[in-house]
Amino acid sequence: MLIKNARIVNPWGETLADILIQNSKIKKIGESLTANGVEKVNVDGDMVFPGFIDIHIHGGGGADVLDEDEEAINTISKACAEHGVTGFLATTFYKIGQENKHLEAVLKRVSKGLDGARFLGFHLEGPFISKHRKGGIRDSSICNPSLSVLSNIMDKCKNWLRMMTIAPELEGSEEVIKILLEKGVVVSFGHSSADYEQTLQAIKMGVKHVTHLFNAMPSIHHRAPGPPLAIFESKDVTVQIISDGAHIHPSMIRFTVNILGDDRIILITDGVRSTGLPDGKYVYDGIDYISVNGTARFIDGRLIGTSAGMNELARRFLDYTRLPLSSVAKTASLNPAKLLGIHEQKGSIEEGKDADLVVIGEDFKVHMTLIEGKRIN
Repeated sequence: MLIKNARIVNPWGETLADILIQNSKIKKIGESLTANGVEKVNVDGDMVFPGFIDIHIHGGGGADVLDEDEEAINTISKACAEHGVTGFLATTFYKIGQENKHLEAVLKRVSKGLDGARFLGFHLEGPFISKHRKGGIRDSSICNPSLSVLSNIMDKCKNWLRMMTIAPELEGSEEVIKILLEKGVVVSFGHSSADYEQTLQAIKMGVKHVTHLFNAMPSIHHRAPGPPLAIFESKDVTVQIISDGAHIHPSMIRFTVNILGDDRIILITDGVRSTGLPDGKYVYDGIDYISVNGTARFIDGRLIGTSAGMNELARRFLDYTRLPLSSVAKTASLNPAKLLGIHEQKGSIEEGKDADLVVIGEDFKVHMTLIEGKRIN
């Protein structure tokens, strides 16, 4: 495929050029490119971003990773692609003492290939988290750190566990963190009641990432600074941001960007099954919730995630922060690729990299998504 007249948006800036794709890779980038025997697509100045990577998404298109139906993960994969996401971590829970057939169903369908965004692995929220900061996670998916439970999780996930959210203040967490890091799993601070000092200690242990900053953790107080200040002070820690305007107030998003810059921020959707669907009532882990204007809440008002899609959350992020377009390419593409160790193949538009691209209009509506050079929508 030859993409003509693209406004290429990379993490370091913009350029007007053509993109030649060959054998799933970006073969050449330049002006007035020609090629014989390939499909030519004139995007007429539309923005072309590196494919977005969502490291925290539970569902979409009417499906949830928790569903034990094999087709659920494929539905989510297609919903991701509709919003410009080309790779994702299937985010879910581990239910203590249960068969967790949803994990098996995901891997079985993935082995047959997906029709949308690429499955990059699992992100488990818990089970080693604080019941006092559980958010929308049920008690059946929470327990104290346990090496036997961890072993069962590793067996169920095969070699696909890429990230685990953990509350590091819990007794026994240090050994769990050590094992996860040895296996190359990203350990993420979250759903935690840790104080400032406990958070710093966790960072020293190797916890270098944070699940949905500000949510499900103590807030900043002048006499008890809490996790956020420890996180801000630790320059090698990256954070997830939900930029729907409800999970974090827009002014707080600006404040965070002013402190961290865009190098340490990763945009996530925390998407649930209503992603891409109309406002209304849906079900999350057996509990009814309402989706309105891209934000999902239980009936009692507790936030549980979003329904907006990555392209819309990227648009809101720019509206709130007034950062350049390149910041979206960094926070939604390159930074998550770096976190997962796949930035040599994905995360930016460069010759030799995977042809994971999303074509977006000025209104941030997705016009086309390409995954390894294949047009998905």
